[in-house]
Amino acid sequence: MSHKRRQIKEDEVQGLKYFKAISGMLESLRQVGCERDRAGNRILHMDQYVSLLLLHLFNPICTSLRSLQQASELKKVQRKLGVPRASLGSLSEAATVFDSEAMLQIIGQLGAQLKPIATHGKLNDLPGILTAVDGTLLKGLPKIAWALWVDDKHRAVKNHVHFEILKGVPVKATVTAGNANEKDVLAETLESGRIYVLDRGYAKYSLLQTIRDRVMHLGVGPKSHDLTAPVRVVEVTCTPHRKRGHTGRGGPEQSETLAIATDLMEVDADVIALIFQYRWTIEIFFRFYKHVLGCRHLLSYTSNGIELQTYAAIIACMLIALWTGRKPTLRTYEMLCWYFTGMADEEELLAHINRLQKTA
Repeated sequence: MSHKRRQIKEDEVQGLKYFKAISGMLESLRQVGCERDRAGNRILHMDQYVSLLLLHLFNPICTSLRSLQQASELKKVQRKLGVPRASLGSLSEAATVFDSEAMLQIIGQLGAQLKPIATHGKLNDLPGILTAVDGTLLKGLPKIAWALWVDDKHRAVKNHVHFEILKGVPVKATVTAGNANEKDVLAETLESGRIYVLDRGYAKYSLLQTIRDRVMHLGVGPKSHDLTAPVRVVEVTCTPHRKRGHTGRGGPEQSETLAIATDLMEVDADVIALIFQYRWTIEIFFRFYKHVLGCRHLLSYTSNGIELQTYAAIIACMLIALWTGRKPTLRTYEMLCWYFTGMADEEELLAHINRLQKTA
């Protein structure tokens, strides 16, 4: 016997005024996708669709595209978010009509408002923005025909994320098929003024040559001229993480000495080691992104639709950081969800935020 779909009630959606902080920015999306709408009869606009995506991320009751369609029928949602009643067809079509690239401007505006969270004082005067870069797989269904990973039976998309370490939030993401080369994607998305923090998976001399901005050379034989400028190698004594059992990921086991290649010639060795230690913050974000925000469940199977969902998740992380002054955590996200579903009142939410700020 099939389970009856749970109906979302009006009193299970509250706190939508918190989205007003971004409503003005979302207005810039209003005309996106309307180029061919000469009759002017489009009902669902991109700013409204993104508002519904954010509602999906902050309200665990909204677990699917169908539940978002139901939420759009609620008078409170329509009034607070300024959205119309949307059909399932309109929501599905939105993933192909609304250009995800338009959301990058909003991400940039929110990122400019964020201040660095409390961190180690030795990282305050670095000559660039500390940016961890890595990719994470979202395993998909066979219906994602464009997203090859291993073979036709194993398909996945990969999110290549740029994560600002000191602010504790992602600032950029690129969606590709699961078998895309991370090095090539990074080479296409490099920005000046950043200090990129990478793991050994990005070891490619031509990529390091592109990233470096300063004058032991690396490479021997045919690779000896791929990286023309010298780099510095900092060796760090560490406690290795011993693998237990078969992980399926391969690669050499970690030794007791970690070698870090860098072009930061003037930075103390202990600071270089500290920077690399903070690289793991992006791994913590990936867990938050997939397991807490629920982005393992895709609302669309098109590349553009997945980017829309990914960029909405980045905006959600930035909003949490703006509301609380701290990086997104499971406990804070849970409190926000309790509030948005009516289980906690605003006084309890503000008390939680105040406690966070006192421990900063």
